[in-house]
Amino acid sequence: MSDETNKPATGVGRRDALKAIAAAAVVPMLPATAEGGPAPAPREMLPMLDDQQRPVKRKGPRGTPSDPVLQVAKADWPMKLSQRELVTLAALCDMIIPADDKSPAASTVGAHHYINEWASRPGGDTSLVRVRGGLVWLDRESHTRFGKRFHLASNAQRTQICDDICYVPKAKPEHVFAAQFFDTIRDQAATAFYTTPQGWKDLGYIGNVALPKFEGPNAAVRKQIGVE
Repeated sequence: MSDETNKPATGVGRRDALKAIAAAAVVPMLPATAEGGPAPAPREMLPMLDDQQRPVKRKGPRGTPSDPVLQVAKADWPMKLSQRELVTLAALCDMIIPADDKSPAASTVGAHHYINEWASRPGGDTSLVRVRGGLVWLDRESHTRFGKRFHLASNAQRTQICDDICYVPKAKPEHVFAAQFFDTIRDQAATAFYTTPQGWKDLGYIGNVALPKFEGPNAAVRKQIGVE
């Protein structure tokens, strides 16, 4: 699932496309921070769970679904994915957003934990079924092809699988469910990654920083919007 094979006709790579989507959709949600004020609290990492352990419930203020407390966001519902599932999910997130010379891989900033929280949310049963079913499919498909679980396969082997499910319209009939699952994880991994400081840096976003002076839009922009 290389950038070369996933480039549209314009030549824009997969990672660049994710950046563009994230810049348009995520940046307006970022909380404003006054000069000298506290930075947004980092998302708490979830506890490591063995397959046999009961999910751990975290408690804390989160407001309501329509009015969340974003600065102190905490999920107070049980996280439902097992440690085994999280390992597979982390490997897939890193195939979608791998590390490069500018930023870390998606799992390094906790994208798989974010997806666990999202899929485990109250009323998210359909999402949880899709995520869990897709993770089972990944491990089974990897074992069928290569005799090992997905996270233990080589990068080239994982790429072979991802290439078959990375685009729903071109997926074979037997891969449609897996392609829909991949589409869901790609969207959620991008949301998770590009709402972290590391993701902001990768985008080149410089918000939440006090400006010593605001010059306003340049002449070309002012002319374009009809104020000059």
